[in-house]
Amino acid sequence: MDRAASETVTSEDGTVIAFERVGTGPALILVDGAGHYRELSSFGGLIGLLAIDFTVYHYDRRGRGGSTDTAPYAVEREIDDLAAIIDRAGESAFLYTSSSGGLLALHATAGGLPIRKMALFEPPIELAEDRSAQAAFTKGLTELVATRPPADAVEYFLSGIGVPDEIIAGMRNTHSWPAMEAAAHTLVYDSLISEATSVDLLASVNVPTLVLNSGGSSDELIGMAAIVAKTLPHGSHKSVPGEWHGVPDEVLAPVLTDFFKR
Repeated sequence: MDRAASETVTSEDGTVIAFERVGTGPALILVDGAGHYRELSSFGGLIGLLAIDFTVYHYDRRGRGGSTDTAPYAVEREIDDLAAIIDRAGESAFLYTSSSGGLLALHATAGGLPIRKMALFEPPIELAEDRSAQAAFTKGLTELVATRPPADAVEYFLSGIGVPDEIIAGMRNTHSWPAMEAAAHTLVYDSLISEATSVDLLASVNVPTLVLNSGGSSDELIGMAAIVAKTLPHGSHKSVPGEWHGVPDEVLAPVLTDFFKR
C-alpha cells in the first residue's frame, strides 16, 4: 500500500517524533526494536493488513529516521515520546512491539500510560540475567559508538544479542546495513532499557498482554517468551509459524487482530 504522509508530535523535552498513520478504527501503535525505524522495519507489510481494523500509528523512536534527539538519554524520555503519540491518537491505544521495543512498552505500561492491551513479539528478557554483564555490554557498545565506525557498533550489538553469524553476514550486503549504521548510536538506548528491565517491572504490568514467538526461533527466544508471559499478571503466550525472529505478515496479522478485538 502507499506510504501515508509523515506527521510529527513534540515530546515533553522538545524532541520531535515523526510518525505515519493509516486505517480506521481503534488506535494501534507499533513500536520497533533496536536499530529499526520506518525506513527499516519489519512492520512494512503488516501495516496494511492491520489498517483494515485499526488506525495504525508507526513512529520513529528518538534519534532515528525523521525523529530528532535530545541528550542525555533516559528511558523516561522514550516513555514521554510514546505518551505523545498516544495523546495524538486519543484517550488510549493498543500496542504491538517487536523485540526490544517490547521492553519500552512494558516500562510505559508500568508507568501508567493509557494502554488497553499489548502484544509483544519475542521481548529479550532473561529473568535470571546478570545485570553486571548487561552493564558491561552497554559500556562496550557506548565506547564503540564514540570511537569506531558505526558498522563496528552494529556488529557488536547484533553478535551480543545472539543474532546468528550467517544472518549478520547476509545483512552486510543489503540496504538494511547502512540503515542500521545510521541509527547505531541508538543501540545504546535499547541496551540501557534492557539494564532497566527487571522481574519487578513485569509484576507491575496490569494490562492484558500477549507474548508471541516464532516457532522457527532459537530455544532461548522461545523460552524467554514463555517465561515472560507466565510472569506477567495478565500474560498469555502463543507460538506461531515462522523463521528465526520473524513471522510472515499474513500469519501474524489475524493473530493480532483477534487478540485486540477480543
